[in-house]
Amino acid sequence: MARRRSRLSGYRQFRLLEHFVAGTPARTAAQLVGVNRNTAILYYRKLRELIASRIEDDRVLSGEIEADESYFGGARKGKRGRGAAGKVPVFGLLKRGGKVYAKMIPDARWETLLPILKTKIKADSIVYTDAFGSYDILHVSGFRHRRVNHSRRFVARGGKHINGIENFWNQAKRHLRKYNGIPRQN
Repeated sequence: MARRRSRLSGYRQFRLLEHFVAGTPARTAAQLVGVNRNTAILYYRKLRELIASRIEDDRVLSGEIEADESYFGGARKGKRGRGAAGKVPVFGLLKRGGKVYAKMIPDARWETLLPILKTKIKADSIVYTDAFGSYDILHVSGFRHRRVNHSRRFVARGGKHINGIENFWNQAKRHLRKYNGIPRQN
């Protein structure tokens, strides 16, 4: 990270960076490093902005790709999945044995998902999805599409599954749970 003029010493910046990587909340890190909590919160926010600006790259995924959507947060805790109001939909792509690409989306309709799929996945790739209706468009858009019907089984014959991206959603939600919710803009 390119250091700009800051009143924080290099040592304190490095210590805050260590705590950021370790997953320590900003307020706890502020106490451990000896800075004001607002300073640590601002430093964490600047780090997240820097990471977000560097993550959005033009790399295209190819090979076997798992695609799925998940829903984060919301006021209606008892309702899960697509019908839950107030939750933030996030669409994700996982290259098996490789990287994950996740993006907040306004809705999970095919009109929203198809441009993301076309820009982030090579056309000759195999795309594994669940039985959600928005993925029907993949059959006619140049992708080799394999569908997994979760109501029957989670792993179909021939190794068709989306367990990798489901595992990513599980880990992401577990990691974010300790923050008791994150504002939509973050």
